Amino acid sequence: MQVLLVEDEPAIADTVVYALESENITCHWVQSARAALEHLSTHHPTLILMDIGLPDQNGFDLFKAVQHIAPLPVIFLTSRHSEIDQVLGLELGADDYITKPFSPRLLSARVRAHLRRLESAQGTSTAERSGFIDDPQSVQISYDGHSLPLSRYEYGLLSTLMRQPGRVFSREQLMDAVWNNPEASFDRTVDTHIKTLRHKLLAAGITVDPIKTRRGVGYFFEYDRP
Repeated sequence: MQVLLVEDEPAIADTVVYALESENITCHWVQSARAALEHLSTHHPTLILMDIGLPDQNGFDLFKAVQHIAPLPVIFLTSRHSEIDQVLGLELGADDYITKPFSPRLLSARVRAHLRRLESAQGTSTAERSGFIDDPQSVQISYDGHSLPLSRYEYGLLSTLMRQPGRVFSREQLMDAVWNNPEASFDRTVDTHIKTLRHKLLAAGITVDPIKTRRGVGYFFEYDRP
């Protein structure tokens, strides 16, 4: 997950970059619309923070140019408080609008929230293409339309792994994500539930194990339909 910041004021840019990178969010900074378009020709950020008052081009026009290159999520970051500017930005298709002066903590929280939604949507899309569908409301996962008979913890493990395909989760991370009281559990608890989960997937006719092991590190979800 990478953020591109398009901002011509170094003091503001320094604050934003520091706030995001303190949250382990990679942030690349450029100072003009031209530099932003050059960056996009060789890089693929997940989200763009874009000032409207740029020195070489109106931010709204840059937004339109960006959308022709790739439909990237954009958060406008600007000193303009006019309601019409906010409405125009959102009607163009921007995902959010943050006015200056702003709290670095609030900005980081808003960016993290957007990145989480993007990450979750990407993971869900990848999983659904594989035949797996997670329904959090009913706490069920199905494969090719058939519900899998999973326990609460088995569901939690598979759902967590599916949301971010390819990401390796350590045992500790999985325990924190799935168990209500991870401190009272043992490391091997995750291994035991992964083992029973794999047996259930095999019994459901899923012959290629979607739960991969990275030895000495943890587990990740990866599945190509046979």
